[in-house]
Amino acid sequence: MSAFNLTLSGQSTFILNGIPGLEAAHIWISIPFSIFYIISLLGNFTVLFLVSKEQTLHKPMYLLLCMLALTDIGLSTCVVPKALCIFWFSFKDITVDGCLTQMFFFNTVAAMHSAVLVTMAFDRYVAICDPLRYATILTNARIAKLGLVGLIRAVLLVLPEPLLLRRLPFCANHVIPPTYCEHIAVVKMSCGDTTVNRTYGLVISLVIIGLDLALIGLSYGLIIRAVLRISSKKAHRKALNTCTAHICVMLMSYTTNLFSVLTHRFGQGITAHVHILLANLYLLVPPMLNPIIYGVKTKELRDKVGKYTCRM
Repeated sequence: MSAFNLTLSGQSTFILNGIPGLEAAHIWISIPFSIFYIISLLGNFTVLFLVSKEQTLHKPMYLLLCMLALTDIGLSTCVVPKALCIFWFSFKDITVDGCLTQMFFFNTVAAMHSAVLVTMAFDRYVAICDPLRYATILTNARIAKLGLVGLIRAVLLVLPEPLLLRRLPFCANHVIPPTYCEHIAVVKMSCGDTTVNRTYGLVISLVIIGLDLALIGLSYGLIIRAVLRISSKKAHRKALNTCTAHICVMLMSYTTNLFSVLTHRFGQGITAHVHILLANLYLLVPPMLNPIIYGVKTKELRDKVGKYTCRM
């Protein structure tokens, strides 16, 4: 029999292969992985600490930064610790339930991350296009409700993916090439009909990334139109400068995410180790750089970092 069901055959684990072809270099590859992860944790926990401690930072913009920091921590933590176990100790086994759980949490946090970026674009739109009503439109309570809506959307959209995978039979080769249980990589191991799984995964990617990018594009279109109506060039620069941090974070996040999604589905011509290394950029680079970008571009946050640094 060429296929069997993992749960019925007694085979209850998958094998995460790390980075195929570069097994001898796993220890060296783990160095940037661990450095990026540590910097990411330090930066994002610093944002959470500062906003929680400073009453003056209890504003919608900083509440959104906390949400972004939480999703950044979640994205990297869903994957990097297991990847380091593979690199350091060759602990490649992962149970089927563990694999599906990792997939669910990773994709849920990724969808939530995208929702936070959309909300941040809306925040910038209101701040620039309707500044007099900013405090009444975007209250802390309303931002919290938008965050809750984003979380519910993420859970409802992502939950069917692992549930649909549970019904599939899997081939004898149960080795997953990437460092984590990516949805399409697990789907490709099945010997059953994966049409529904592939279609649903593609639709969800298009809905989350496509819809969110469209909403962000609409927000910035309205922002640009409002800015162009201002006669002063100095006012132009000041208005656009408030958006630069968000634009940098957005471009970095969506570029790496889109690359990861597209290469997993259509990157047959790319060698496995290059494919996997580049896909991991989405897990390592944005979570590490996001707090740095906002720390550099946001004076109030930068001042608070200086305040606590001087106390040490």
